[in-house]
Amino acid sequence: MLMRRRKVRIETERMTLRLPAHSDYRAWASLRSDSREFLVPWEPTWSSDHLTRRAFTNRVYWASRAAGGGTALPVFLIRRHDDMLLGALTLDNIRRGPAQAGTMGYWIGAPYARQGYMREAIRAMVHHAFTELDLSRIEAACLPENAASRGVLEKSGFKYEGVAQSYLQINGRWRNHVLYANLRADRRGRTDIG
Repeated sequence: MLMRRRKVRIETERMTLRLPAHSDYRAWASLRSDSREFLVPWEPTWSSDHLTRRAFTNRVYWASRAAGGGTALPVFLIRRHDDMLLGALTLDNIRRGPAQAGTMGYWIGAPYARQGYMREAIRAMVHHAFTELDLSRIEAACLPENAASRGVLEKSGFKYEGVAQSYLQINGRWRNHVLYANLRADRRGRTDIG
């Protein structure tokens, strides 16, 4: 399913989820820079040009191509009442055919953590993925000690599925991750927690 750039817009109670735009650079670089200590323990090592305009421009082009090609849906979380960038969420590695699945990753700026924004965004993206993109399975992974990430996944209807050894390089080291999934037709019990 192809997604045209202008049509990718998911509304939640407090936010608009949309593709990144070139005009978001300053807000994105500022939020990432100000949240560096908060984010670095949970993310792949930032490249030396991570916060540059050129790297951001490449991200914007990738987001547009990926969304247009149906391989990923990378969105920014924009708070509606003040147009503030809060973080980002990406439904990536969208697989069609017998899988009908995708992998979700996300980050939130330190000032906006633990206010329910990410749970609201995840629930909206999962709904969009199941109803608009016709996916059957959304996967997510996080470090075992990342209690906040595990909590937001569990409160968003994801179920624990196991541990993947040396799953991703995080902050310069290969790290095990706990795996979660949300299924469109989940027979494993209640998925709408809290």
